[in-house]
Amino acid sequence: MSLQALWRCADVLRNPFRTAGLGSVRTATKRAGGTVSNHGGSPGKRLGVKKFSDEYVIPGNILVRQRGTVFHPGQHVKMGRDHTLYATVPGFVRFYKVPGSRKDRKYVGVVLQKGEKLPRDETNHGRSRFFGLVDLNAWNKEPELQAAAPSL
Repeated sequence: MSLQALWRCADVLRNPFRTAGLGSVRTATKRAGGTVSNHGGSPGKRLGVKKFSDEYVIPGNILVRQRGTVFHPGQHVKMGRDHTLYATVPGFVRFYKVPGSRKDRKYVGVVLQKGEKLPRDETNHGRSRFFGLVDLNAWNKEPELQAAAPSL
């Protein structure tokens, strides 16, 4: 074997991509991806439940931020144009489902006293009304208390 043939074999052993009659050249199987500017997306929108059950809220407090109606407005709750639910009266938050109505519809309501449950039984307890000015239940009981109290 000559010295020139020896150098050719050594060169092939050092560089496997060199075509010396020992096979084909290795090529890429995937195309090269370019760089992208402004990748990474936008920041999160901070959706979700903001006030949980039994939390005290005042009018205007946001209860739930959502896309679409995951939760529906119940008693003393209204929905904004971006489906945000907010309280209209001061009270305590309640999450509930109405038995016998739509299958999995979830509601968010606000009750005026801490022990109340929703949905409200209007036949026994009457409608829940909030006027913001006068507590009608206390106002109706005052004349009874004044009549029972001895005057000095």
